[in-house]
Amino acid sequence: MDNDKESKGSLDSSLLNSSLPNSASLDLEAYWMPFSANRRFKKSPRMIKKASGMYYTTTTGEKILDGTAGLWCVNAGHGRPHIIQSIKEQLDQLDFCHTFNLGHPKPFEFSQHLTAAFPQMFNHVFFTNSGSEAVDSALKIALAYHYSKGEGHRTRLIGREKAYHGVNFGGTSVGGLPTVRAVFGPLLNGVDHLPHTLDIKRNAFSRGLPQYGVELADRLEDIITLHDARNIAAVIVEPVSGAAGVLPPPQGYLQRLREICDRHGILLIFDEVITAFGRLGKICAAERFNVMPDLITCAKGLTNGIIPMGAVMVSDKIFNQFMQGPEEVCELFHGYTYSGHPVASAAGLATLQTYQKDQLFDAVLNLESYWENAAHALKDSPHVIDVRNIGLLAAIELQPRADSPAARATEVFQKCFDKGVLVRNIGSTIALSPPLIITQEQIDTLFQTIGEVLQSVA
Repeated sequence: MDNDKESKGSLDSSLLNSSLPNSASLDLEAYWMPFSANRRFKKSPRMIKKASGMYYTTTTGEKILDGTAGLWCVNAGHGRPHIIQSIKEQLDQLDFCHTFNLGHPKPFEFSQHLTAAFPQMFNHVFFTNSGSEAVDSALKIALAYHYSKGEGHRTRLIGREKAYHGVNFGGTSVGGLPTVRAVFGPLLNGVDHLPHTLDIKRNAFSRGLPQYGVELADRLEDIITLHDARNIAAVIVEPVSGAAGVLPPPQGYLQRLREICDRHGILLIFDEVITAFGRLGKICAAERFNVMPDLITCAKGLTNGIIPMGAVMVSDKIFNQFMQGPEEVCELFHGYTYSGHPVASAAGLATLQTYQKDQLFDAVLNLESYWENAAHALKDSPHVIDVRNIGLLAAIELQPRADSPAARATEVFQKCFDKGVLVRNIGSTIALSPPLIITQEQIDTLFQTIGEVLQSVA
């Protein structure tokens, strides 16, 4: 500790008298917000005090239509009573118990129902606390899998340009967004990247899967030739890239990756932190596209965004390889203090029950064409150079300003919020991923608001 600086030494004396203050009286300085322009935000904060169904309510009382499901995660809508009640009941019974050679019922119960909902080959799940941790866990499982087979030389990992796989060192290394990577040094060794699949010139205004780009999967063969397949452990991709601006895969692309990986003994990992749990009308994108990877990462919609939790869905082939040694020996020296947390597990189980009871995945399939038509109705709006969609995902790509590429989308975000609609600005793109409970009327409001704002933006 700096000897010239006196320690505060005790908790703030006002802590025990703390109550929810008026946002105008809040001291915003102490909290370093993630992925935010902190100084700009704190000069003019947008503060939320409650949420219900499809709407947030600000601290000044305005209702905001949530066009982003929080941050791709509140798939069942806000404030679901069954999920909230399940959390309360779990807290009353058991607040915490670790799962290192100890157990409690809830993660086992949740795992049983979760694996039953996923495609048949995924009969095991490894719990984490976030999507970032799920990705790093999947990468470590892939490396350990090859090691256990006597192929410890398979250490190279292949990601993709424009990919986002969270912010831990493994995920950042296989990720391909320059702004997420730029200031963190060399990251992990032994990582290469496939080219991204965004091709506005050939695929602009595609509805669903774009027609062109399957040949980009063949670049994996070039990478394999360069590094030798015997040195490559796994390929990781998002079936639909989210943080890159909603990039559905070209027709046949994922199937081609699967074929190449199979041919060379390389594991295939799908990062489904965004796409799992109904976003594409199915439990996961693997089911939607009928392409089965070896591992699937998920989070976000896993607990409806209410309690932090992530997971790696593990295929039987992978899991069974780890179960070969002496029974008294730990099979994988990896995990987290909060893996399988009782409250998170209760939230996840109740979320899964909510999806099933309300048939929300079917609702997505029923709404998909209406959503698609509403999104593509913006095709002739000012500044729009592309519209992309699949499931209840959409992106409106805007012509970037020469002096500040992200400024136009940022302005659209701000003006939409002022009109009572929350969208997400990513670079020059407006990304949309509403709760799965959205109605046709709310879809109309969402896209009409965006259209009106585009008319007013220079």
